[in-house]
Amino acid sequence: MLSSIIAGAIIGLIAGAITSSDDRRGCIGNVILGLAGSWIGQFLFGSWGPQLAGMAVVPSILGAILLVALFNSRR
Repeated sequence: MLSSIIAGAIIGLIAGAITSSDDRRGCIGNVILGLAGSWIGQFLFGSWGPQLAGMAVVPSILGAILLVALFNSRR
C-alpha cells in the first residue's frame, strides 16, 4: 500500500514536470493524480514496460498527462 502511494506520487510528479503545469497540487494531489493516471493509462494503453509497485510506468505517466491536460483545458 505504501509503495503504491509512493509510486503514485512519483508518477504524478513526473507528469506535472512533463506538462510543465504551474498548478500547486501538493503531495496529496500528486498521489491522487498518479494513482488515477495509472488506472486510466493502464486501462487505455495496457500494462507494458517497466513496473513500479505493480503499475506500468509508461502507460501510467501517459494517463496522468491526459488528466493534467484535461484539468488544464477546463480552466
